[in-house]
This record gives sequence, structure tokens and C-alpha cells, in this order.
Amino acid sequence: MAETQDVVELILQDHRRMEDLFHLMRSIEADRAAALREFAALLIAHAQAEEAEVYPALKRYKRIDDEEVEHGEHEHDEGNRALLDLLEVAEVGSEEWDAKLEALVEAVNHHTDEEERTILNGARENVAMQRREELGAAFREERGRQLKDGCGSVDHVRRVVHA
Repeated sequence: MAETQDVVELILQDHRRMEDLFHLMRSIEADRAAALREFAALLIAHAQAEEAEVYPALKRYKRIDDEEVEHGEHEHDEGNRALLDLLEVAEVGSEEWDAKLEALVEAVNHHTDEEERTILNGARENVAMQRREELGAAFREERGRQLKDGCGSVDHVRRVVHA
């Protein structure tokens, strides 16, 4: 099966992977630190690519609510802050780590739920497939660049949060 270029589907695929990583980070049988490293890189790359390539383009569509797009950017900030809080915990699996993980899960799940119901459904209904595929290619390229640059490191996340 060919990989999709549709930006909506690409974003949804990332959301599902984030959910899988949450399950791993909660599991005492998994390599929780490795799952967190993958999650940190994916979350930062995903949000940066949305804000650089997808959100500005969607704001041009009359039937996609600009306030929802701007709210999505604000929620990225909240998720990034919660991620940094978790990354800064010294001991994986400690009570503090578990509490910070749950705060991260709550922030990210809230955002993905809202984004899927508002922004992505709006894009599906109002943006032609050809344009969604163009946005998908730009999203994928920017996300790949971010991942290559080590965007999930604690230092990089700190810079994103404090920018």
C-alpha cells in the first residue's frame, strides 16, 4: 500500500503513534526512556511542521476557523512545556515521572482531540485533495528536517519552550 501524502492522514498517523508511545511510557515492561526519546522528537517535529507548513496555509480557508488554528498553536506550547517537565525528571518511573507523564498525556490528548474534530475535519471538508497532498509533502519534509536536527533533545525542547 502506498504511503499517503494527504496532510490530514499524515497528522493522524502521528497522533496514533503518540498514543502508542504513551502506552509504552506507562508500561513497566517497556523501555520507557526510549519511548520518551521517540515521543519527544515526534512531538516537537510534528508541532513545528504544523506551525511552519500547515497552520498558515489553513488560515487562508474561510471555512476553517482561524481561532481554532491559533488555539492549536497555544496548545502546542502547553504540550511542549509538559514535555520539558517530564524530560527534566531524573528518574524514569518515579512517582514524579508518572505524574509528569500523566500531565503530558492530558495536554497532548486534549490537543489532538480538538485538532481532529475542528482543524482536520475542516481541512478534509474544505481543502482539495491536491492541496492537502502539497501540504502533506511540505509537512513531511519539515518534520523530517526537525527529526534529523535532533529536535527531541532536552536542550532543544528547552529552547522551543523558552523562545
